[in-house]
Amino acid sequence: MSEYSIKNGFKGFGKETLVTERLILRPWRESDAEDLYEYAKDPVIGERTGFVPHKSVEDTIEVLLRKGLMCEYNRAVCLKDGKAIGSIGLINHDGTPEIGYWLGKPFWGQGLIPEAVRRVAVYVFDVLGANKLYCGYFDGNVNSRRVSEKCGFIYSHTEYDKLWEATGKIVTEHFTVLDRAKFEQNRVFYEN
Repeated sequence: MSEYSIKNGFKGFGKETLVTERLILRPWRESDAEDLYEYAKDPVIGERTGFVPHKSVEDTIEVLLRKGLMCEYNRAVCLKDGKAIGSIGLINHDGTPEIGYWLGKPFWGQGLIPEAVRRVAVYVFDVLGANKLYCGYFDGNVNSRRVSEKCGFIYSHTEYDKLWEATGKIVTEHFTVLDRAKFEQNRVFYEN
């Protein structure tokens, strides 16, 4: 039985650090607060990813420490120099892992998040033993939709009128899915 199995409960990244050609996906640290704040204060990032924009480094420390960003389900997306420029995480979507991500605006359009998503997909299928990986994004977040499409995810379903607790807003969330068969068929794409 895989480490991921529903019987054993949902598993995240544990203590794993994942590496790509240009990125390090590692556990968040309190010392990342200033880097995180630099991007998390942007209202566009907050609106698209479902959090209230940070108002201070202290807000960011609160999110890192007390609201759970520093846990086995989330990873800092870092450049090779160690600077945190975004976040990627796994959550439980009805017993199946769901990937979520965001990236600081200065790094958009460079293919960094698709690179991170492909690496996490390898981890989810090979290490966690999952059969599917969901990706959710809010209505209107074209960038996240495009990332999921570039990474081989296909439309699964839409959930309407959801209360998003972090912001108190009612949202529409679309879901795409990558299944094991498609992953295996295109393994070289995900491993590079």
